[in-house]
Amino acid sequence: MELFTRVMETIRQSYVDESQISYEKLVEGALEGMLRKLDPHCEYMGKILFEDMQREQADESEGVGIGVVLREGVLTIVSAREDGPAARAGILPGDQMVRINEVLTESVGVAEVIQLLSGRAGETLKLTVRRPSTRQFLEFKLVRETLTETSVHDALLFTPKLAGNFKIGYVRISQFTQATPRDLSQELDQLEKQGMQALVLDVRNNPGGLLDSAVAVCGEFLPEGTMVVTTEGRQAAQNPPPYRTPPREGKRHRRYPMAVLINHASASAAEITAGALQDLRRAIVVGTTSFGKGSVQSIMPMQNGAAMRLTIAKYYTPSHRTIHEQGVVPDIVSSLEIEDEQRISRWRAQHGTGEAAALELATLGDKQLERAVDALKGALLFESFQATSKSTTSQEPASQASHAPEAAPQAMPPKAKQ
Repeated sequence: MELFTRVMETIRQSYVDESQISYEKLVEGALEGMLRKLDPHCEYMGKILFEDMQREQADESEGVGIGVVLREGVLTIVSAREDGPAARAGILPGDQMVRINEVLTESVGVAEVIQLLSGRAGETLKLTVRRPSTRQFLEFKLVRETLTETSVHDALLFTPKLAGNFKIGYVRISQFTQATPRDLSQELDQLEKQGMQALVLDVRNNPGGLLDSAVAVCGEFLPEGTMVVTTEGRQAAQNPPPYRTPPREGKRHRRYPMAVLINHASASAAEITAGALQDLRRAIVVGTTSFGKGSVQSIMPMQNGAAMRLTIAKYYTPSHRTIHEQGVVPDIVSSLEIEDEQRISRWRAQHGTGEAAALELATLGDKQLERAVDALKGALLFESFQATSKSTTSQEPASQASHAPEAAPQAMPPKAKQ
């Protein structure tokens, strides 16, 4: 503290621009640096930045539809809403931000970036990004829009071209909001009425959102009271109880086979969902290793109207895996080329609805999706073999059954069954 005070007073006495050396500005600058030094998710937000962040969490926002995190010291786009101007212009998750209008982003925090990206609908914005996969620097001219927050998209049954003789459903969650569990439940009810036998749940490019929402989504597929995630901080006595799946008002959890799609831009609540369903052997996870954001931030308002975002704990999956800086590793690894990601991003921004969307999806060339569907077809086929085997055994005459071996032959090798 003596060193801090000495530096502050030296600045106030000797710095050339007297307008920049008020105690308020110097203290705020010190707090920003102090928190930024801890980890990429800690941040001091001045009063204006804090107010902007609160507006971003409303049902409607004005901007270009980009989610940003600080990764390895670089501001990285983790999500680009398909219905937003950024995605339509060709910006992809994984692009690194270089410049917003005339402001270089190398010394800018996440909250400040949100402020720079936000603005009134109709206002223009120039954004320069670096694309690591091609090492290109790309410049985009965008127009801000009013964006309504929706999170559950593209609920449909795949066509026979993709799913064969099975009825395999698909639904995508773009973020976890308060309405996500309700909207997902309604879409699943409709797909089940159409005879859905298995489900692909797509959380690729999902930056996360509300933890309670992710737990409730898991509750659609797990029994009531199942532990989904725990949080552990420095003080064990202060750790909250595990997060468990909530009651479903008389409804049973859904038991059909599942595959969860993840990629490098699946973060936070999306990783918690995929990790829990994987740990509990409820779903096959397909894609590439997820982002690795598994820490808990608490936003603490200050007396001056500002706020501090501080990491206070880490998330752990049911098997006590931490996803922080490690991510969720898929059961089936499948990656996409940059051209594939661009094509899929364009489809999400411009695709049709209903049967038209299902037909387009079947010919899109989404290799990760195709791997997930193949895995589910294998699971459904194995289930049908088991059912046929049980039916045949039950119909055997008693004299034959008495000479049957103790264990029925496996329909598939043990490894394949697992």
